[in-house]
Amino acid sequence: MLSSPSWSVYSLRTPEPTTEQASLPAIESFSSVHLRHLLRLAALPPPRSEAEERAMIATLQSQLRFVRAVQSVDTAGVDPLCSIRDETVAGVEESTVTLEDVRRFLGEEVPVGHHKRPTRKRSKDCSEAKKGWDPLATAPKKAGKYFVVDCGKGNKGHDAGEDEKGLDNGEGDVSGSGEKNG
Repeated sequence: MLSSPSWSVYSLRTPEPTTEQASLPAIESFSSVHLRHLLRLAALPPPRSEAEERAMIATLQSQLRFVRAVQSVDTAGVDPLCSIRDETVAGVEESTVTLEDVRRFLGEEVPVGHHKRPTRKRSKDCSEAKKGWDPLATAPKKAGKYFVVDCGKGNKGHDAGEDEKGLDNGEGDVSGSGEKNG
């Protein structure tokens, strides 16, 4: 399916319309006023020269020719696609997961616990891959087996050790002032 395309978008973007496109509605011409208005609406910078402006207008007309060609396709009686995939009977059968497909994985399950919950044993390949993984390998700052996160310049107190003042000393004082709370 779709191994050999029947047409190309480049055929619809050619500067001169082909015989198929000659039957399409005429594309309105764009003046520099229209182009500048569209660029302003799109928050794009205006062209720097007349040559750039002519190139933009030619590109816009080419894109409009493509859009009009797509709009002219008769889609009566064609169901819309949910996504681009093979929706033929053979394609659906090929992508369907059956019991035979998962039987190998079901055979690896063992009952665990009082309620005999099925659990799949980990393969040796999986556990060996975990052993070689270093979670701190990409951390820019480390402190022992932990990675360090800078709190930023806006948070006062963390650089001078003042964060220890706010800890609860067990007597209900979390403000660091010595007064009892509650």
